[in-house]
Amino acid sequence: MRGFRRIGPGGTDGERATRTDHELMLRVLCHEFRTPVSTLTSLTRALADDHRELSGEDRRAITQLARDQAVHLQALLRDATAGTGALARAAEPEPAVPLAGILREAAALVPAHRRRARATRGAARFPVPAGRTRQVLVNLVENALRHGPADGQVGLYAALRGSHLSLLVTDEGRVDPALLDALRRPEPSAGMSGLGLWIVRQIVAADGGALHVHRLHPRGVALEVRRPVLRHAG
Repeated sequence: MRGFRRIGPGGTDGERATRTDHELMLRVLCHEFRTPVSTLTSLTRALADDHRELSGEDRRAITQLARDQAVHLQALLRDATAGTGALARAAEPEPAVPLAGILREAAALVPAHRRRARATRGAARFPVPAGRTRQVLVNLVENALRHGPADGQVGLYAALRGSHLSLLVTDEGRVDPALLDALRRPEPSAGMSGLGLWIVRQIVAADGGALHVHRLHPRGVALEVRRPVLRHAG
């Protein structure tokens, strides 16, 4: 693929650093391919499940998310062949869309009987970069479904809090050392473990935000994205 240089054994420190960067880019691409593929699998399974009642709004959200994930896969393939990487910022500014639509799409990944979703009026109308926000929320929801209890509740909440937009994804799992380690590492660990959260951190940081973890009582964990809100006078 373009952008990947063959490096033999040994080499200078610069060559080893380049090789490490390329290996990380490949791991990020593999993870980001896995997320839309697993998302599309979940969505098609939901549509085919005769025992899962879907409202018209659910079906519209599933259809929209499936389309967006297919577009995301095409973009990943384009980035891979161009050698730009899955985390590269687009040359053109992303379209801004109301957060409510992105929340509906991400919530559609969770079966209705396990889903809790709520947004304040201001947050629902707030314009966000469509692709990056969808990528962050889908990663966090997939993480909650993967690591929380199989029958546990998954929540998505959004609110404007002072100078920040707060996005919360909750599940009924627990805050364990592996989660804390994934949120602290400057570089991801080997393999795929914790890579999704590292990717989320990079995307959020590029927008001037941060990812935080909270213990919920009596049980549960919340991952919170805080993004700065730019308010224009006038």
